[in-house]
Amino acid sequence: MAAAISIALLLANLLATSLSLEIHFYRNSCPRAELIVSQVVRRHFQRDLSVPAGLLRLYFHDCFVRGCDASVLLDSTDDNIAEKEAPPNLTLRTFDVIDDIKAELEKECRGLVSCADILALATRDGVALSGGAAYALPTGRRDGIISRMEDVRLPSPTFSVQEAVDAFKSINLDLWDLTTLLGAHSVGFCHCGFFIDRLYNYRGTASADPQIEPSLLETLKQKCPPHVAELANITKDPTVSMNQVASTPYTLDNSFYLGVLNKKAILKLDQDLAFTDLTSRLSARYANDPNFFSSQFSESLIKLGNVGVLTGQQGEIRLSCRKVNGDTSTS
Repeated sequence: MAAAISIALLLANLLATSLSLEIHFYRNSCPRAELIVSQVVRRHFQRDLSVPAGLLRLYFHDCFVRGCDASVLLDSTDDNIAEKEAPPNLTLRTFDVIDDIKAELEKECRGLVSCADILALATRDGVALSGGAAYALPTGRRDGIISRMEDVRLPSPTFSVQEAVDAFKSINLDLWDLTTLLGAHSVGFCHCGFFIDRLYNYRGTASADPQIEPSLLETLKQKCPPHVAELANITKDPTVSMNQVASTPYTLDNSFYLGVLNKKAILKLDQDLAFTDLTSRLSARYANDPNFFSSQFSESLIKLGNVGVLTGQQGEIRLSCRKVNGDTSTS
């Protein structure tokens, strides 16, 4: 009985969230909001093709901690260490893109467009610019006022598929969403430190992960020498393309799944998609049907964007994405 009540409450909360957000939420209050977001993202993209990958990672790291409330954008203060200082977040970037969008929107319609919506819309536009599908995104999120380093608990690249699924279930996403959203790894770069154990000392064996394709193993060893594992500062860690199948690291497409099926995935979690029933079948379908992947990726991103959102009178609309309103410290 208690379980049935819990499920009913969960469904009610999800329905309330979906009803609170709406397509073109700013159509009357700030009609050019989405256009401004798109223009600024495109401007940054023209200078740096890796911007969409950066936005995707920033968005995921925000939504997975306290929900999609832009808490990851807040700077630390004298009495609080913010989320962005947590070890998994030290290599996050594209904060400058969000800052530029916010500055433009504040000139257009002060105090009306939330940083949470800016991040969601910028990610949406980055997906389209990098080759993914354009999609309508419900907006109306408000910004959180809490950001604590100790709250950051993200799925690790070393997680098993089951551990990752459990983490995704904690934010109301499922195995399908996990498999789909990992397709974001068709773009961007990865620090060697996230997979160095697979190259030299997999699970304490003093040898490489046997699931890495041999020629890829040699390539990765050349780019990621053993001493990388000893680096204290990950920002000094070398990077490699996340996608070792495609000719470009900047196109968001289904090529990630070709890598998975051919033992050319960089991260252990990614590679393990090939070895469980549903994830292997879905990976094969995505590998063979780019349009299906593109549409499903958009759906999972929209679902991710509904996680833990603040609406109505919850939270606030920050005037600066780096600090809560009323904080007079410099950004």
